[in-house]
Amino acid sequence: MDLHVHELDGTAIETNLAALSRILVDSVAKGAAIGFMAPVSSQQATRFWLEDVRPAVEAGHRMAFGARRDGELLGTAQLLLAMPPNQPHRCEIAKMIVHPHARRLGIGRALMHRALERAGELGKTLVTLDTRTGDVAEPLYASVGFEVAGIIPDYAFDPDGRARHATTYMYCRLGSEAAA
Repeated sequence: MDLHVHELDGTAIETNLAALSRILVDSVAKGAAIGFMAPVSSQQATRFWLEDVRPAVEAGHRMAFGARRDGELLGTAQLLLAMPPNQPHRCEIAKMIVHPHARRLGIGRALMHRALERAGELGKTLVTLDTRTGDVAEPLYASVGFEVAGIIPDYAFDPDGRARHATTYMYCRLGSEAAA
């Protein structure tokens, strides 16, 4: 198995638009709590990648990563860099998505390792994220160094709109702050 994680610039987002949109649509259809309500249409997914993600990547406010296994794009994650002026040391992981048929193959872990590595290269010392409480990704985040900061009940609706779920806020210290 050949697994490679790479950064996606604006051109790469457009070039890989079909695969990125498929990952998003199929993941929400399988219940992924990533800010979208089911069903997500291909047009909605395309709009998200082209109108939300690409401009932010091109402006340097966000980084996008893609994970390829044997040449096929199967996962993605984002690193949000645009923070308030009093938080230049921090960034946030967002939209870590692995296609449902490719889960539990190390793709999410590889995406997280690369995003954390890149955050460190940028001089960030604190990375945060939130995840649906009890989600299958929560233990993954803990295994790569994230700690629970707290839980907020009734935070968001599940993608099917039937129930609200809690969200767990997590953080990871990088570099010299990790040892403190």
